[in-house]
Amino acid sequence: QVHLVESGGGLVQAGGSLRLSCAASGRTYRTFAMGWFRQAPGKEREFVAAINWGSGNTDYADSMKGRFTISRDNTKITVYLQMNSLKPEDTAVYYCAARRGDLIYDTPFQYEYWGQGTAVTVSS
Repeated sequence: QVHLVESGGGLVQAGGSLRLSCAASGRTYRTFAMGWFRQAPGKEREFVAAINWGSGNTDYADSMKGRFTISRDNTKITVYLQMNSLKPEDTAVYYCAARRGDLIYDTPFQYEYWGQGTAVTVSS
């Protein structure tokens, strides 16, 4: 079992920045990937970004490219999401997810482990 704990959410004005963190603990796997998803009220959970832990390869949703950056800290087993130029439409609960294997996906059902989420609110 992998346990994921997100932090770093909060209230920020439009144009501001936040950095989310997701610390992983518990069982470890030789190859795995981690991702960020978000869910706004009344909407489906959507892909934000993902990273292959071993290679560092990343993938982003088109609307986040250039504004968001996913990264990892191997020693802390922590993944980060740096969010810049935030917009009110970025308001959502952001979830960290993890899956075994080398591949990274942009669909929630491909991920086995989930955190509880951290809320991000961007005011206009």
